[in-house]
Amino acid sequence: MFTVDRALLVAALLLIVGIASSRFSARFGLPGLVLFIVVGMLAGSEGIGGIAFENYAVAHGIGTLALAVILFDGGLRTSVTSLRPVIAPAVSLATVGVVVTAAITGFAASAILDFPLVEGMLLGGIIASTDAAAVFAILRNTGLHLPSRISATLEAESGSNDPMAVFLTVGLIGLITGSVDGGVALGALFLRQMVIGAVLGVSTGVLVARLLRWADLSTAGLYPLFALGGGLLAFGLAAVLGGSGFLAVYLAGIVIGNTELPVRRGILLFHDGLAWLAQIGMFMLMGLLSFPSRLLAVAGPALLIAVVLIFVARPIAVFLSIAPFRFTTRQLSFISWAGVKGAVPIILAIYPLMFGLPRGPLIFNVVFFVVLVSVLAQGWSLPFVANLTKLRLPTPPETAVSLEIDSLKRIDADIVRVALGPGHPLAGRTLRELALPEGAVIALIARGTRVIPPRGNTRLEVGDQLFVVVSDASRASLDHALAEPSGIALRYELVEFALSGAATVSDVRDFYGVTLAGFDDDTTLDAVLLERLGSDAEIGSALDCGGVLLRVRDRSDDTITEVGVVILPPRRSRATPE
Repeated sequence: MFTVDRALLVAALLLIVGIASSRFSARFGLPGLVLFIVVGMLAGSEGIGGIAFENYAVAHGIGTLALAVILFDGGLRTSVTSLRPVIAPAVSLATVGVVVTAAITGFAASAILDFPLVEGMLLGGIIASTDAAAVFAILRNTGLHLPSRISATLEAESGSNDPMAVFLTVGLIGLITGSVDGGVALGALFLRQMVIGAVLGVSTGVLVARLLRWADLSTAGLYPLFALGGGLLAFGLAAVLGGSGFLAVYLAGIVIGNTELPVRRGILLFHDGLAWLAQIGMFMLMGLLSFPSRLLAVAGPALLIAVVLIFVARPIAVFLSIAPFRFTTRQLSFISWAGVKGAVPIILAIYPLMFGLPRGPLIFNVVFFVVLVSVLAQGWSLPFVANLTKLRLPTPPETAVSLEIDSLKRIDADIVRVALGPGHPLAGRTLRELALPEGAVIALIARGTRVIPPRGNTRLEVGDQLFVVVSDASRASLDHALAEPSGIALRYELVEFALSGAATVSDVRDFYGVTLAGFDDDTTLDAVLLERLGSDAEIGSALDCGGVLLRVRDRSDDTITEVGVVILPPRRSRATPE
């Protein structure tokens, strides 16, 4: 058997075991990343697998590639709309916060381990940044829903603070080895990393996004690969030219992800799976690289450093760096606890080994132990802390599933599929009773093994699957109408969608869950607006009906043909936003 055959067999077994273990972790609330590390440790030289692996250069290369993939996927899914309000606090956390965390932890490490101060600062810099893989996994894959400002701040911080940690690590190693001469050279290194990384990340993202829109590739499967190539190009160019590849690949992902792309959902789905593969592989590799006996040898001092990091350094850094941005004490407390460490500090802990520092092995083992404590303590308890600080939001109702029209690569519409489960409000109603927004039409009804042609008198039944063609502009309102009932208060967004002026008050009430008080059920929206606004019912004029805002979008002679509808949030939630 060739060596590669055996390696593929082992990799496949570890991958299957790791993925299967994620179901266990979800059931018991254990962070899946911990299980991936544990599986790697069990497969290692001191585990039942007996796989001897201590090649730090290979681990560094694989870890760097995996992190680049994870950051690119995170950037693709980061909305500029949600990012824009939190850019300032996120950048402050990613720079000032990392430096403060590194300084406090470094002083503590120097005292606890009896290190020279510069080596203590090196250890502090290595473990100062929050980990994108850990934060993305916890926020996006555990069902933990937070106010958008909090989640966006944490995601932006974790995606953008790696360059500062890399800079501190490389710079301090340079001071120790003598390759960097003083603070001026260190400052120049920082500016070069940030500027080159930012410029190449944004410019490469713009170029790749334009090429994706321009290219007419032979198959839809090539578009995700093209996007991935663009992300890795941004990383490679920045790294080769002396900039931060991590910052570049994250910014390139944001630029590409916020561009109208062909086969957009195919691109996102491909990178979601690839990011999961990178996370599983990276954390298992870190487990293979560890030796439990060596971790136990440093458990005492490493635990003290972890306590200082989690309970002292991170909270002080958070309060100092983002308190001026009008976060509440509860929000600051949660953000402090959400500074989860992960694979990035372990990858950075390889640097002292690669540079041959005498205390490199001790630094690596201490960092590994601190990361395990952080992922276990903070990752496991994050939902509890969200409840304790009253920041956890109810799980939003499940929305319709999108089926991309990949044969038409540049169409601003989706086909969405929604299943009518027991108790769904649409079951038992005819199609003519559905007040679908303009730009949405039911194209197909699947009932068991039969296809039901959609007609006005077709009555929907439990178990039916509806296939709806909907324009991008009407997607938000369609999701609101077709979502499975969950018994919780929805998080409303002020999105206007269009209805026919012939839609009735009862249509709006039954389909969208809001009431137009003071009107009979069979009154049309056209009649509502004409009655209340009279001669003022011109295009653009609006009427506040309590839970819903109606606006004249189009009219013909004496008839209002199209009405804009905005479902307003409850007045209490408008008065006390998070």
